[in-house]
Amino acid sequence: MLKDVTLGQYFPGDTIVHRLDPRTKLFCVVLYIVEIFTANTVCGVLLSIATLVMAVLLSKTTLRQLMKGMKPLLFIIILTGLLNLFYTTGDTLVKIWFLTITRQGVYKSLQMVSRIIMLICGSFLLTLTTSPLSITDGLERLLNPLKKVGLPVHELSMMMSIALRFIPTLMEETDKIMSAQKARGADFETGSIFRRARALLPVLVPLFVSAFRRADELATAMECRCYHGGEGRTRMKELSMHTRDALCLLLFAALLGAVITLRVLGI
Repeated sequence: MLKDVTLGQYFPGDTIVHRLDPRTKLFCVVLYIVEIFTANTVCGVLLSIATLVMAVLLSKTTLRQLMKGMKPLLFIIILTGLLNLFYTTGDTLVKIWFLTITRQGVYKSLQMVSRIIMLICGSFLLTLTTSPLSITDGLERLLNPLKKVGLPVHELSMMMSIALRFIPTLMEETDKIMSAQKARGADFETGSIFRRARALLPVLVPLFVSAFRRADELATAMECRCYHGGEGRTRMKELSMHTRDALCLLLFAALLGAVITLRVLGI
């Protein structure tokens, strides 16, 4: 399952989504998240789903890539759905012992599950179609005005990019450690949930040691390359906005406006 984590992985491509400026994609993700949590009607949710489907088709991202990233979060999605299903008051549909399923609970459960899935897929699309370096440059350019108040924008952007980049690396390292311990007789898949949690404790020590070692190697490599932060730094590829970026931003802003209108009208 750890190999199924796709957050932080980048798959190169030549689609219109890949060619968008990273600042545009960051803005669009923010607008889409607002759209998701603004939609509280059937038409609004359907419009949000259509927006995601459109982005997936344009990026030529396969459904398998998105579903692989969904597997580690499946427990959270199911738990959220069940909590909203059984603990929302309203018109009773089914009563099983002390558990009551209401019409409002079914609607709320479907709404929350769809929101989480759309949020995860939208975030995955950003990392699948944008390289970590581009995300760093985009964040830095967007946060540039905050330099005037003394915020270390470049350093913060670099840390976020490195953290995102090392998610797949740490997942791969964890999988190797678990495989090595399984070969020595460790059992991670049987017993109660508490027993399996205790079995994972021996994995944490070598994982932290490996993470600190990688961090030290990365710091040494950056120092050897005379890295001194963003001051005086040049870029091989300068970011530039094109007509397609403006059209994309206008489209997402229009979709958000449409969802807000549907919410006001209650459609």
